Amino acid sequence: MRIDIPEGQHPIEYVWGDLVPGIGMAAANFSLSVYAHTTLGLREFEAARLRVAQINGCIFCLDWRTDRDGETVEDEFPEAVTEWRTTDRFDERTRLAAEYAERYCLDHHGLDEDFWERMTARYSQVEIVELTMSIGSWLAFGRLNHVLGLDSVCVLPGH
Repeated sequence: MRIDIPEGQHPIEYVWGDLVPGIGMAAANFSLSVYAHTTLGLREFEAARLRVAQINGCIFCLDWRTDRDGETVEDEFPEAVTEWRTTDRFDERTRLAAEYAERYCLDHHGLDEDFWERMTARYSQVEIVELTMSIGSWLAFGRLNHVLGLDSVCVLPGH
């Protein structure tokens, strides 16, 4: 871990809350909002989230599964996300979500007209903005936790 955590302190609460309360609490609220207010289907949401986690290398994010009313993706889903280009387990929306996450993280300048034609054929403008904000949240905060070494001790408060 790259940040000294006082003994007895919860690492995430300390770094996100105590060290930078004005920024950290806003970031935490944004991070939680993408889960609380999403309108995206679970599979496309998780395909994008897991692809970002795979790129970031965030240990906690790779292990996390979004739960919607007791429903999660199947155990083999992360492998399908890794193979999003060729897997037969994804419909086009799920495949596009994984592709968008990867390209957003690794080559956002390369999002060309062909991609946007495919994306707008399957997703509404509202869904595209929501997915973009979600991917941005996961990229920023998963990477922050990994870079600071928090991802190996990360447990969401209350979980």
